[in-house]
This record gives sequence, structure tokens and C-alpha cells, in this order.
Amino acid sequence: MFIVKKQLEIAGAHHLLLSYDSPCQHIHGHNWKITIYCGVESAADLQEGMVIDFATIKRTLQQFDHKDLNKCFPLMNPTAENMAQSIQILIPYCFRVDIQESEGNTAIYVAPNTNPDFLLVVR
Repeated sequence: MFIVKKQLEIAGAHHLLLSYDSPCQHIHGHNWKITIYCGVESAADLQEGMVIDFATIKRTLQQFDHKDLNKCFPLMNPTAENMAQSIQILIPYCFRVDIQESEGNTAIYVAPNTNPDFLLVVR
């Protein structure tokens, strides 16, 4: 098995639609630390000797940098959890996305049917 991990940071603003009173209902920003995990089962699955080009991951995430995330994700409440799931879908071979919105606050999304061996490696 081959697994790659890419970490990067983007700046983005959002506000949350909540059923309770919270300061997060007002527009505010974060420097989001995002970690992407991609994997393939064997060397036969590699493209050009890579799971995925790191530049592909970077390009995908740059579309959200310095943006209003409510506009980037118009069909959902842009919580860290929802954004992690949406980003996982955008990146080929991605099985896990970690999004840290602030120190001590991280959401993790793992795609359904992820190879359990992949999860053992990235603990």
C-alpha cells in the first residue's frame, strides 16, 4: 500500500447557520490547517510512480484560500466537518481529511469503505 499526506494552510471566512445563539453565526475567519491523506493498494495503482501529485492537492485547496466559504460551499453549512467531507470528494484517492480551524479544534472525515489497513498506518 502507498499513502501520501499533504498538509497546508488556507485563510477563509465563514458564518454558521445555527439553531442556537453563538458568535459563530457572525462572519469570522480562520487560518485553516488542512491535512489530506490519499492512498492506493499497490504499485500497479500508481500513476507516474505517484499516488497523486502533491501539486494537484494544492491546486484543489487553493480555490478556497482567502474566500468566503459560505459562497464556496453554498449548499451546506460550512462547518469544519462538512467542509472535510466535501474536500474528500474533490481529491482523487483521498480517504481522509483533517481540518483544524483553531488550536485544539479539529474535524476529521474518513470516507466510507476506506481500507482498514490505511487507517492503521495513519494513526
